[in-house]
Formats: sequence, structure tokens, C-alpha cells
Amino acid sequence: MRSTRFLCALLLFGLVSWPAMVAAQTANPDIQRVQRATQVLQQIVMAPDRGIPKGLMRGARAIAVIPGVVKAGLFLAGRYGEGLISIRRTGGSWSLPAFIQLAGASFGFQAGVSSTDVILVFRTQRGVDRLVHGEFTLGADITVAAGPIGRYFNAGTTPRFNAEIYSYSRSQGLFAGIALNGARISIDDAADQRVYGQYVTARRVFEGQVDQVPAAVQVFQSTLEEYTK
Repeated sequence: MRSTRFLCALLLFGLVSWPAMVAAQTANPDIQRVQRATQVLQQIVMAPDRGIPKGLMRGARAIAVIPGVVKAGLFLAGRYGEGLISIRRTGGSWSLPAFIQLAGASFGFQAGVSSTDVILVFRTQRGVDRLVHGEFTLGADITVAAGPIGRYFNAGTTPRFNAEIYSYSRSQGLFAGIALNGARISIDDAADQRVYGQYVTARRVFEGQVDQVPAAVQVFQSTLEEYTK
């Protein structure tokens, strides 16, 4: 009888606490970052023909999605955003995403504040290797160019498109190439450890050596797999 009352109490506690647990995870800023990045990926899939070339995505060594990059300033403008990056593993599948940050400055008359989604398509392993070791600067350490637009564009047949990374921005539903020279990309170790566990590094994330993988992270990974088949 006592055990029955205990089980009933435990069940009641679970029913009461479960919505709060789900709400707490949803309100987690790191999980929200994952969810926003996933939405951007899903919207790429649904984009019209003037989107990121699918062939370019399929041949990528890594893909970074940084939703809501804020650019603000007057004569000196700054950019900052937080997102995710997954790398192509041996065999063609995609790794779990590591958390990253983008920061940089640009000059010229540019008053106001804007927010855009940024996507980086890595075409070589060199950029991936530099990022695993900490950070790099676009344009200085790794060549970057505004990416070509069009579903059926073939980067391999066009000599002038030979950058190591192609960059895109999305604002008001439209995708376009964007120049990001001078922006710094770095691993967000603190976010990786909050999501995947203490002492977790980006290398361990990419290799799948983590003990906990939130459902939202799995959705991001599967969405990337689906789009780059």
C-alpha cells in the first residue's frame, strides 16, 4: 500500500514537473540558438530557385549557420552573432554542431542597426582545421567571397569562384552573397560545455564524443543531412 502511494506521488510529480522541464529547456538561450539555426536551414530548403546552390552545399566540408547577426554603428560598424557549425565526417555524414561566434568591424558611412542570418559554406578542409584549433579571420587567414546564387550554379565550372569559404546573408526571406572580410570566427567553448557537458571541446563534439545530445541539436543535424543529400 505504501509503495502504491509512493508510485502515485511520483507519477503526479512527473505530470506536474514535465511541462516546467520542457519550458525550461525551450527557454534555454543555447537551445534557442540551435532552434533559430535550424529554422534558417529549413527555410533554405524551401527557398526559391535564387537560393544557395544545392550542389555547393552537397560538396561542403563544413557549414556554419549564424542566425540574427547584428550590425550596428555609424562610421565604424560592428557585427556580432552566435551560431553553429557542423563538419563533414569521413563517409559523408555530418557531425554534431559546435557553437561558434562571429565578430568583426567595418568602415564607411553605415548608420543604423540591421539583423541578418549568415551562412558560411566551407569548401576546403583548411578552414575547418583552423577553427578546430580556436579561431580565424575571414579574408586574412582563410579566403572568403560572397557566394554565388542559383540552385543550378556549378562552382567547379566557374574559375572566379575559388574562395575557400562562400558567405551568404538572408534578410526578409531573400538570400544573397555577403562580404565578410575581417570578421573573426571562433569556437564558443562555454556554450559547448553548457550543452554537451563539462570539459567538452569542439574536437570532441565533431567526433561525437559527448554524453548528452539535446533533441534540438539532433534536429539541426538531421535537417542538415536532409538538405545535403
